[in-house]
Amino acid sequence: MPRPFQSLLNNLDLARKFSLLLFLVFLGGILVSGIALSNILNQNAQNEISSKALMMIETMNSVRHYTNTQVKPELQDRLVSEFLPETIPAYSAREVFEKLRENRVYSDFFYKEATLNPTNLRDKADSFEAEIVDRFRQDGNLPEMQGFRSTPGGDLFYIARPISVSAQSCLQCHSTPNVAPASMIERYGPSNGFNWKLNEIIGAQIISVPAHQVLKSSRQAFLLIMGTIAGIFALAILIVNFWLRRYVARPLKRMAQAAEAVSTGDMDAEFEWDAKDEVGSLAEAFRRMKTSLMMAMKRLDRYRISKRTMDAEGRSSEF
Repeated sequence: MPRPFQSLLNNLDLARKFSLLLFLVFLGGILVSGIALSNILNQNAQNEISSKALMMIETMNSVRHYTNTQVKPELQDRLVSEFLPETIPAYSAREVFEKLRENRVYSDFFYKEATLNPTNLRDKADSFEAEIVDRFRQDGNLPEMQGFRSTPGGDLFYIARPISVSAQSCLQCHSTPNVAPASMIERYGPSNGFNWKLNEIIGAQIISVPAHQVLKSSRQAFLLIMGTIAGIFALAILIVNFWLRRYVARPLKRMAQAAEAVSTGDMDAEFEWDAKDEVGSLAEAFRRMKTSLMMAMKRLDRYRISKRTMDAEGRSSEF
């Protein structure tokens, strides 16, 4: 223990030492519990957002499947001579999600089918998204990824799943430009969205939300819980401090005053404490010590009186 702190403790009375100890316990408890609670709440917030994002991805997959299996076949005759973006699963999913974002609950969520070589450059993966797609391509067993990314608009929490060419019908538009619908070439050009291969991972479904949105609920819960814990800690410390002052510090102080009085000859000073605890045992020991001291002093007084009497008798016999 540092000497200045040791010196400070030596100059404090017992009540203040108890108060300092309780304050340090309070501070340490709040610090440790705050760190642990913050990590737990942040993880719970991420899990909650992840669960909602995964539900949205599954919804978008349902839209893609519906578009590919029910909308596209109904318009197959028109597709021979005309390109209809509404029959493209990725286009349908993006449009449905944008409609969903009109709901205030989902307005902060963003959806993108980030593709390395898309037909519509709106879906072109940026450098960060391209790294995610490469991870999926390198590890075909990786089901999803999630984490945080920095953008000029602020940090984002994202969750991503791979997109693969799972149906032969996809290659009707994405194998080579010469077999793609002429109207699609006219709209998007012959340079992008071709040379895809069956079962190849070509992109990733990515749903993102501002990081502050992820932490907002956890921060509110953190402040509420920490406020409650701090209040309980503070109340407990006040109660313990009151109890220590009343049942330990004050009785010991009175015993010290009584002992000081007895040491100066005041035998009327009393060690008043009738409890059966350690402080009561100390008071009883002081009372026995006082009794023993009084008996010793009485014996000493009798001895002095007897000594003076004997000396007086001796002097009178000489005459």
